[in-house]
This record gives sequence, structure tokens and C-alpha cells, in this order.
Amino acid sequence: MLTRTWGATGEEPGYKVTVATPTDADLVDATLAGDRYAFDLIVERHRRHVYQLCYRFVGNHEDASDLAQDVFVRAYRSLKTFKGQASLGTWLYRIAVNVSLNQVARQPRLVSVDALLADHGGRAVSADESPSEALLRGERAEQVRAAIARLPKKQRATLILRVYHELPHEQIAGILGSTVGAVKANFFHALHNLKKLLS
Repeated sequence: MLTRTWGATGEEPGYKVTVATPTDADLVDATLAGDRYAFDLIVERHRRHVYQLCYRFVGNHEDASDLAQDVFVRAYRSLKTFKGQASLGTWLYRIAVNVSLNQVARQPRLVSVDALLADHGGRAVSADESPSEALLRGERAEQVRAAIARLPKKQRATLILRVYHELPHEQIAGILGSTVGAVKANFFHALHNLKKLLS
């Protein structure tokens, strides 16, 4: 029996390979071999990015936390289908986009001002900014968020991944199961439609 451990305590029978910093591939292999601790490390490594992506779609902590948890439950159940052709992070993003889009379609809701401000860097009112300027900025953020919510699914997902997560077109294509050309076209159309909606 080959057992990989990463800081786990207690002795297990058989040959033991200790890896100081396991790769995602190491963790996937260990999880598939029955090591639940390995999947905990996957969750710890990727949860912040998955949560942030879900939050961009739903705009509140409770729903984003629930969706992120759902993403990892789905990932655990279907990990055996992960072929490693894309990175584990890209695969998790793909699950997160699908889960988030399904949630938004089922339960559209208004987003809080805090979430809107977080969409634009999370800036709080600064000493140089008057209350009226902060209010105008908040209203503009609300208009942008509402306009993004009205975009078609693929355009919305592309825009969020490109603008808010600063992912390259190639990675977005992997996440959305699309081509780079389609991603570029969706991004172009998203910006064009966003401009029309905001004008």
C-alpha cells in the first residue's frame, strides 16, 4: 500500500512517501485513493478563489458560501472524471460558473450596496471623498451590477472572469468549455451590450 502524507499525524501501515508541498495532481491522486485529508487540502487551497467567483454572481456572503460549498461537494463526487487536461483550478472554476449561473437563473435578487462596492475594488469612503461622491459612486456601481445581470449567461460569465478575476482568454475558454475566439467575441459583445445598457 502506497500512502502519501502531508503533515498528517499518526502512523499508517505500509510504505509512506512524504511530500512537503503536494501538487494539485498529488492531491487528486491521494483523494481518489481514499485519503479524505487530501481533499481538505484541495478545498483549503482553492476555496477563496471559488468563493470570490460565486460572490461576483450572487453578491452576498450567505449565498456565495452556500454555492462554494456546493462546488466542492460536486467536485468531490465527480473527481474521478477529472482528467487533468486543464488545471484543477480551471476545472473548479467551470463548476463554480455553472453552479452560480444556475442559482442566478433560479433566484435573481438585488445586490447589496456593500457587494456592489466590492465589485469595484471594495473602496470605502476615503477622507478625500465627500458623502455625496460616495453615494454617486455607489449608485453607479449599482447600475453596472444591474446591467451585468441583464447580459446573456456566456457574456456575463466571460465579463466576470475577464474583468474581475483578470483571467486570460485561454483559461476562460477552458472554464467555459469554449474556444478562445468565442471568448473574445463574447467579451466584445458583453462590453458593447454593457455600454448600451448603461447609456
